[in-house]
Amino acid sequence: MGLFSFLFRKGDNSKLIEALKSGAMLVDVRSPGEYSSGSIPGAINVPMETVRQHTAKFKGDKPVVVFCRSGLRSAAVKRILVQQGITEVVDGGSLVNVQDVVDKIKGEGR
Repeated sequence: MGLFSFLFRKGDNSKLIEALKSGAMLVDVRSPGEYSSGSIPGAINVPMETVRQHTAKFKGDKPVVVFCRSGLRSAAVKRILVQQGITEVVDGGSLVNVQDVVDKIKGEGR
């Protein structure tokens, strides 16, 4: 797997697709400034640095999809959440990757 395919997750998105179709909670772990410049509709912003303070938000019946600009922060957040006992976490990678998958799912519904 090349560096850019790792960073932008153009590989297997089957877990991401499954989570999104089941109504996953979308969590943008970028900074508030990055989030305010645009995100996926319905996503909440929980910056990576504050995730440990907000783990109660992630406990529930829905899977959690985390994403960021490149996929590095989302991978770290997934590890944090799993360590906190939240097991239904999908690392969506980059904002671009998750948006592409969301658009693909919406396109299938037409």
